[in-house]
Amino acid sequence: MIAALSHRAKAAPAGELAARLSAASVVRADEPLAGRTTLRVGGPADVYVEPADEADLAAGLAFCRERGLRWLLLGRGSNLLVRDGGFRGVVICLAQASFARVAVNGTTLAAGAGARLKTVAVEARRHGLGGLEFLEGIPGSVGGALRMNAGAMNAWTFEVLERVRFMAPDGAVHERPAAALPARYRGCPLFTDHVALEAVFRGRPADEAAIRQTMETFNRKRWESQPPQPSAGCMFKNPAAMPAGRLIDQLGLKGARVGGAMVSDVHANFIVNEGGATAGDVLALITRIRERVRSERGIELETEVEIVGED
Repeated sequence: MIAALSHRAKAAPAGELAARLSAASVVRADEPLAGRTTLRVGGPADVYVEPADEADLAAGLAFCRERGLRWLLLGRGSNLLVRDGGFRGVVICLAQASFARVAVNGTTLAAGAGARLKTVAVEARRHGLGGLEFLEGIPGSVGGALRMNAGAMNAWTFEVLERVRFMAPDGAVHERPAAALPARYRGCPLFTDHVALEAVFRGRPADEAAIRQTMETFNRKRWESQPPQPSAGCMFKNPAAMPAGRLIDQLGLKGARVGGAMVSDVHANFIVNEGGATAGDVLALITRIRERVRSERGIELETEVEIVGED
């Protein structure tokens, strides 16, 4: 009975939100989030919404503001750990086609925030546009790459970014040159409370065969150095002293386990889900690693993965 009441309580705001949006939008109550993250753990969102377009997105943000509800942007679920109690509020996912358009114009490529990074890289290759090859293996969306200033193979999102369109919490749409945004290592603070809508990437003319070869080389390196099991990507930011993975490895923590969560034996900065892991298992393993690094090396590890939700 308690669970039924809880679900009905969550269904009420979901129904009210759905009434404000177009029929093409998706709104669900008590939506499981574990399957929407690459780590495959975590509880449900009170309300989950896929707005059909920018007008519905603005209406959804207005609803959250009026009701005093927290909201969270969910991309493809990498670099994210949702606690087992789920997210109390509204999870917004730009999964509909209107947010995933990709178009090449000369040496620039415009991509919606919901577009997969792999799609961006492949479209750039098809049009002979180099410099974006590193995006192909990052398991995320354009919006997530902007939020985290995602990087791979010694390249970073904001290094190849020309400009960005985004929506403020009040629904107003703005456009800014990338250089005017406060990007930093593994983050852009603007996107903690603003919603990325579209990014324009800057490439360079290149031979398609050469681009393909670079992408294949990057893929080989990635599969040789990263675990195949479900993970959220690198768990910790690299401290100044040395890469986090090397530090954790030196302390003999490869293979350390809590429940179904394990420090990867391939790359020590990855915590993988060996099957049946909970968010609590992952969090306990994070704590164990941080305490060991602090006590033996005097280094305070900072998580790179965003941790959200309730215990």
